[in-house]
Amino acid sequence: MQRAREEEAAPAERRRKFEEVAVPERADRYETLVRDFRWEIPERYNIAADVCDRWALSEPDRTALLVLGPDDRPEPVSYGRLRSDSLRLAAALAARGVGPGDRVAVLLPQSVAVVVTHFAAYRLGAIALPLAGLFGEAALRHRLADSGACAVVTDAPGLAKLERLRADLPDLATILSVDGAGEAAENFFAALESAPDGFATRATGPDDPALMIYTSGTTGLAKGALHGHRVLLGHLPGWSVMHGFPPEGTGLMWTPSDWAWAGGLLNVLMPSLRLGMPVVAKASGRFEPEAAFRLMADLGVTHAFLPPTALRMLRGVADPRQTFDLSALRNIASAGEALGAETFDWARDALGLTIGEAYGQTECNLVLASSARIGVARAGATGKPVPGHRVAVLREDGTEADADESGEIAVRAPDPVLFLGYWRQPEATTKKFRDGWWMTGDQARRDADGYIRFVGREDDLITSAAYRIGPAEIEACLCAHPAVALAAAVGVPDPLRTETVKAFVTLRAGFSPSDALATEILAFAKARLSAHEVPRALAFRDTLPMTTSGKIIRRQLRDEPA
Repeated sequence: MQRAREEEAAPAERRRKFEEVAVPERADRYETLVRDFRWEIPERYNIAADVCDRWALSEPDRTALLVLGPDDRPEPVSYGRLRSDSLRLAAALAARGVGPGDRVAVLLPQSVAVVVTHFAAYRLGAIALPLAGLFGEAALRHRLADSGACAVVTDAPGLAKLERLRADLPDLATILSVDGAGEAAENFFAALESAPDGFATRATGPDDPALMIYTSGTTGLAKGALHGHRVLLGHLPGWSVMHGFPPEGTGLMWTPSDWAWAGGLLNVLMPSLRLGMPVVAKASGRFEPEAAFRLMADLGVTHAFLPPTALRMLRGVADPRQTFDLSALRNIASAGEALGAETFDWARDALGLTIGEAYGQTECNLVLASSARIGVARAGATGKPVPGHRVAVLREDGTEADADESGEIAVRAPDPVLFLGYWRQPEATTKKFRDGWWMTGDQARRDADGYIRFVGREDDLITSAAYRIGPAEIEACLCAHPAVALAAAVGVPDPLRTETVKAFVTLRAGFSPSDALATEILAFAKARLSAHEVPRALAFRDTLPMTTSGKIIRRQLRDEPA
């Protein structure tokens, strides 16, 4: 088993300690928050000790998770149980040779075991490696082999995949299954029961490695983004902004997003638990709009994090407040892709809520956000820099773009949410920095009031007749048509213009594909978009290719035969 920490060295300017984390208190104005905010990063910091023990030691019976089983009956799980189980799991893993710097994979749907395994890894000083259950064998093989993971906690479906990969994973020595022992796996719960008491949580520092999430791999193989323990503290200000500044220890949070995704894990799960807000855990399959509304109504969910794709699907439910009791719902937050003005306006009209939108990346997450609570909310705009983060829109020469001029989103280093580096790829890490700025590769425009509007990933931009076109505005426009449920816009080769825009759409219930409907949708777009943005072709699809985080995989659509 590989025992070295194998932490990639980061430039000193990104590795220095930060001045003392203060979560923004409720405030009336954005400018006040920005002016008064100061980071407070302690010299010793461990995510498990902070998130779990701060509540478990004072209120052990306090509810941390509300777990929904197959019958949807809610079962409360306390902070005390999470502490006890994670200490036992840490001891069990240590007894099997897992130590500081080792990678511990988590291949599970939303469940108690996900949280317990994360906490156990942090207590060990190991590195938690979240993996989505929807990953195929190739994706799992790459992530487990590249990371050198020595242990994994999984279930029966995950175990079935792993058993076919074992020959390719020489470092993987320990597999624990929550569904019982198998030929290659031990029983997770038996391992906990037999573990010794008295495990001592490691006294880690904020820059010690804690978490590695693989990027989606829009170009080339996915890379492991390695984060220090401070990443949790770095998310707290943005969490407060996007979720509307809920008072500590109140509310109930839910997201259908996989906790293996940075959005599900760091925009929702860990910050919510840290601030005493219970989180609903449900092993979800396909997202069903009516079931989502019913869940929020039945449980009295107060805060929800719903990716733009999920929100667009919810738009297909007529008069939701007439059908479901959503009186408890106080805030909806969203991130992952551009939300679009139409979905923003729909939420205000249909739900009476102003969505708190946010932006970030696996490497540097939750640095832009909006919140009506502090007067930062505008249809079609992602928001403004979260207090504590310096974010700019830069030209290629490194100068700041003028208002309404497109440029690249950049984040000033050092920053608590900024990763330590790409796993075993120091050159790839260095290439992403320019003059002290983390260059995201995402295009945006800043308006005269300081709002930043996401245009698109550099990889997804369409070049047509010298125009650089982002897909977000086109897709938002198409989704405003009453027949369209989801839309994607990509560039296809054109001998005259380099590329032209092609649209792919899925339809709402009650509509069927036809040439007449395609013509109608294209005419709808032509009346609302700039001439160079209008799709010249449209194709209907039953589904669109999605990442596990709900983002459209546009490259698959681009690669389709003409």
